[in-house]
Amino acid sequence: MTEKDKRPQVQSTVKDENLIAIRREQMIEGAIKLFKEKGFHRATTREIAKAAGFSIGTLYEYIRTKEDVLYLVCDSIYHHAMERLSSYEIKAGTIEELKEMIREYFLQIDSMVDELTIMYQETKSLSKEAQRYVFSKEFEMVGTFERLLQRCVQSGEITMTDKQIHLAANNLVVSGQSWAFRKWALHRQHSIDEFIEMQITLFISGIKGF
Repeated sequence: MTEKDKRPQVQSTVKDENLIAIRREQMIEGAIKLFKEKGFHRATTREIAKAAGFSIGTLYEYIRTKEDVLYLVCDSIYHHAMERLSSYEIKAGTIEELKEMIREYFLQIDSMVDELTIMYQETKSLSKEAQRYVFSKEFEMVGTFERLLQRCVQSGEITMTDKQIHLAANNLVVSGQSWAFRKWALHRQHSIDEFIEMQITLFISGIKGF
């Protein structure tokens, strides 16, 4: 990670790291529900505190601004997404491994539809430093799929150039995100399982055609 992509630190007057983690998780859960209902700009810090289950005074012991809360929400989303993806090891570089990784990624998207929708709607409200960090997490996710595709090339499963791998990995990440943004329309004709299988078929057919 470059200097400009380092994780921004949210200041707290509390020194107990375990308590900070607990309170901020409560804050994140409350903020997600509130932001979904009212949007980031219309929600107040007092409402965020109430949704989290504590007073406005307690809230300001763990953050400085409302933008800090939004950053914590975004950071949490990427942390959980990457934690789940990174649990899958890239071993033989097979198409089956690739399919399983894609399936896991899409299921992760489905479990975080509200969070992802809020994040992509409100990222512009973050500081430049926080935006750079959030974008670096997006690149990290793309990089996970790039490494798996490169391993598939090394094993002889597929034939792709580095540029093709880069574009395919980005397309894959965006395809997953489309379920979050378009679920309201897609779910009328496709279950999440059907959506995943169709997307996998389209993606594998596409990369085999290179």
